[in-house]
Amino acid sequence: MALEKTGHSASGFTPRDIVLMAVAFAATLPWLAMRVQGLHPEPALTAALTGLAILASAFMLSWAAEAFQKDVSQALALALLALIAVLPEYAVDMVFAWKAAEDPTQAGYAVANMTGANRLLIGVGWSAIVLVAWLRSRTTQVRLERSQAVEISVLLVATLYSFTLPFKDGLTLVDTAVFVALFAVYAWAAAKAPSHEPELVGPAHAIGELPTRTRRAATFGLFLFAAVTIFLSAEPFAEGLVESGLRFGIDEFLLVQWLAPLASEAPEFLVAILFAWRGDAAAGMRAMVSSKVNQWTLLVGTLPLVYSVALGRPGALPIDARQAEELFLTSAQSLFAIALIVGLSLGGRGAIALFVLFAAQLFIPWEAARWAFGIGYIILALGLLFLDQSRRAALLSLPRTARDSLVADASTAFEDERERGEPTGDAASGHR
Repeated sequence: MALEKTGHSASGFTPRDIVLMAVAFAATLPWLAMRVQGLHPEPALTAALTGLAILASAFMLSWAAEAFQKDVSQALALALLALIAVLPEYAVDMVFAWKAAEDPTQAGYAVANMTGANRLLIGVGWSAIVLVAWLRSRTTQVRLERSQAVEISVLLVATLYSFTLPFKDGLTLVDTAVFVALFAVYAWAAAKAPSHEPELVGPAHAIGELPTRTRRAATFGLFLFAAVTIFLSAEPFAEGLVESGLRFGIDEFLLVQWLAPLASEAPEFLVAILFAWRGDAAAGMRAMVSSKVNQWTLLVGTLPLVYSVALGRPGALPIDARQAEELFLTSAQSLFAIALIVGLSLGGRGAIALFVLFAAQLFIPWEAARWAFGIGYIILALGLLFLDQSRRAALLSLPRTARDSLVADASTAFEDERERGEPTGDAASGHR
């Protein structure tokens, strides 16, 4: 009777789950079939088919990554999820960075894709969470968890450092060391959080309810299929976008900067929005802030590393004048966003400001406008911090808040393990 009421089959899959997974799988087939047959369609068709395949694969990765939390430790799950969530974005950006070793013009596309992904995440993703929360519960304030002070701290340091990038000739391995180190700090801090039973929804929930061996096989199968599809699609997608722009007189930088990230970020956006729609806007915002940290540290940091590997020696991924503007604007937007959430909440006015300023950039894509928007973001950020005493106090106390949250998380994790009867601390060492 319960199965009939919920619409679940005995296996845990609802008809909706089955349709979603079937559609995702079918969306990858046109490009994979052409790739196997060695066909080379027109650039626009190639971009469309590979983009669709990447989008579908990103959904598969998100389902597998969520279900995977049931089979590994919390620390490992967090580390893997941080990487998996942005794998499609990484794949496309790494293609541009790799090809830049032979064709320096590709370096501009790598930076364009990275800056576009970061600005899209804040301008659309963060704003969407607040909008959905208002539509669902008429609340205009989304609260962040206290433990997110760690993420905000890492994001602040990465943002302050990023302001040096527009004034360099290229991204170097020194930048790689800084950004990867910041990501490592974030991953270490996240791993100290107490373990909780994951709250899965949709196909991820259905996979998570499978018997252990079947679940692990299904999860691995989704990972493998999605990863192979992304690998076979990333380079043709990148080339198709650039060639389509050149052929149809469309600014190829805009296609690389906005269309490519939109395809790879869509599943992440939808999962976070779903959390907000189900009444857990805090979880949705946490996902969006975490994604920003990942992309503003690890994604940026790996670009010069991939470029150097392709070059066969240490090198600096070139930055031209336009990409310097884009980096400055992206850093400034990040600073403004931090000023908005430093008090561990994001309100309706802040969300509207993020979206309106982001949208305005799309319609005023001139050089002077990018510098003007960047300076405007900085002025707004400083204004918020200097004129709002509570924000200023929150910023000054951010290191202490982050430290206290880490201590609290460690204590909670210890208590959870003790309640489950698991060995902890010295006791665990003694057992060994």
